[in-house]
Amino acid sequence: MITMKGNPVTTEGKQLAAGDSMPAFTLSANDLSDVAFASTSGVRVFVTVPSLDTPVCDLEVRRFNTKAAELGAAIYAVSMDLPFAQARWCAAAGIDAVKTLSDYKHRQFGIATGTYIKELGLLARAVFVVGSDGKISYVQYVPEVTDHPDYEKAYAAVMAAK
Repeated sequence: MITMKGNPVTTEGKQLAAGDSMPAFTLSANDLSDVAFASTSGVRVFVTVPSLDTPVCDLEVRRFNTKAAELGAAIYAVSMDLPFAQARWCAAAGIDAVKTLSDYKHRQFGIATGTYIKELGLLARAVFVVGSDGKISYVQYVPEVTDHPDYEKAYAAVMAAK
């Protein structure tokens, strides 16, 4: 069960598990171009956040950005924020290693990963580590949306996937 400030929320789609193939999806980049899962490669980390303009999401993406070079994986932060807002936030926060992508247009990622919160129209907080083979090697659905993920477990999963 996932909660937002202690209140249960409904997530749509099937939650994924380690060993599952990452489903196909298309997201929007900051320039409004489409980014399909098939166009990504190598070890990838997809972190879903409700909105970059909130304190926990802000800190989470900054932490992954700082750790990106050490992890040596492509890191994507996915939210329902508009691409223009994502670009503005990245510029203000100095984010240069994490690529922000939006599910606002296609609304495929949230459903495909079981992170779309029906009541809020936002994504639940989760971390997916995907290997070069397209299989998920680690997944964490954070039970309380306002909490941080387990960074150390996520980092270790990325290093193990390389």
